[in-house]
Amino acid sequence: MDEEYDVIVLGTGLTECILSGIMSVNGKKVLHMDRNSYYGGDSASITPLEELYKRFTLPAGPPESMGRGRDWNVDLIPKFLMANGQLVKMLLYTEVTRYLDFKVVDGSFVYKGGKIYKVPSTETEALASNLMGMFEKRRFRKFLVFVAEFDEKEPNSHQGVDPQTTTMRDVYKKFDLGQDVIDFTGHALALYRTDDYLDQPCLETINRIKLYSESLARYGKSPYLYPLYGLGELPQGFARLSAIYGGTYMLNKPVEEIVMENGRVVGVKSEGQVARCKQVICDASYAADYVKKSGQVVRVICILSHPIKDTNDANSCQIIIPQTQVNRKSDIYVCMISFAHNVAAQGKYIAIVSTTVETEDPEAEVLPALQLLEPIDQKFVTVCDMYEPTDLGLESQIFISRSYDATTHFETTCNDIKDIYKRVTGADFDFEEVKRKKNDIFGEEEQ
Repeated sequence: MDEEYDVIVLGTGLTECILSGIMSVNGKKVLHMDRNSYYGGDSASITPLEELYKRFTLPAGPPESMGRGRDWNVDLIPKFLMANGQLVKMLLYTEVTRYLDFKVVDGSFVYKGGKIYKVPSTETEALASNLMGMFEKRRFRKFLVFVAEFDEKEPNSHQGVDPQTTTMRDVYKKFDLGQDVIDFTGHALALYRTDDYLDQPCLETINRIKLYSESLARYGKSPYLYPLYGLGELPQGFARLSAIYGGTYMLNKPVEEIVMENGRVVGVKSEGQVARCKQVICDASYAADYVKKSGQVVRVICILSHPIKDTNDANSCQIIIPQTQVNRKSDIYVCMISFAHNVAAQGKYIAIVSTTVETEDPEAEVLPALQLLEPIDQKFVTVCDMYEPTDLGLESQIFISRSYDATTHFETTCNDIKDIYKRVTGADFDFEEVKRKKNDIFGEEEQ
């Protein structure tokens, strides 16, 4: 522990493991520590099932009908990967994909008037969908064509829309789209959590809908992927990348304090010894003095013995309940995976409901989602505080990740990773640069 490191990373959440891997590829000397004995931190996958019951202090343990405990890998934080999104790019460019296998999620659904409908993902589906009347379908199709052809650098494709000043509300008005279509476009395609985006310039929303369409075009069923054996495989893959490039890992390592001198980090103290460093990257639990609470998320893990009704017996799916449908300020999400992904015993399904807490009774807030899942064999409820850094780290050189939000994709997490990377290194995160550095070190022929 008496060595000096460029960067010490505390915590093995996905954000920390990706940054640790990329810093190692960049040639930095990295020490990575976690007080836990497992990878993943707050975003771990819990196995065996007995461990999940213990974690939620359910004294009886799982019944025999749940099958073998070791067949279960239950995510604490439910998320899918956008097939064309930033996390998949990070996995491909670092070649961490060689340690993982993925399966396409069967479908994406949206809630309207107490029922769920498949999100129309192609022009053919849009024309067949019960979400819209006939005239609305035509207008929606025109809107989808406009988005697909829109190019920020080609004014001819703008149809009179200014990407920097026209609001999304005005774009919807231009195509005469009704409230229900606006709901599923903003929340199930552009994946916004609230309606704040309506009065922002439209470019961001158009790009989000493009990302959805491009992700969908890759595999057809849905735009989402999920790793076999659970999300806990992701941080481990990046930890392996870090280790290949010389990163040192220590699990089960208590952290006593982050050592400061003149307002700047100089090391981390563990078991009476100080490992010296120039910078620290960590999750909020390691740096309580530098974070503030930014809200809460309620998550309900539900074990089912059946697929969710009206999903075509899908083995995996996402359901989004737009906030306007249930008189809320933020959406409710359902992520469902199953035995088909090696995360549950044969014939069993795991559905995880999540939303941003708005009242004193978080579980009641997700009731519309829980009703879609009935009957539920067993549920596990958590309410987690979300934290964000109060300090950008430019003085202290302590760089803290944001807590995982209620969304069911990793785009917000990837934005946080890129933001931290820029503050740590002073340079923009560049996918091509990561790939080039890997090739520089190992040579093309070994890739």
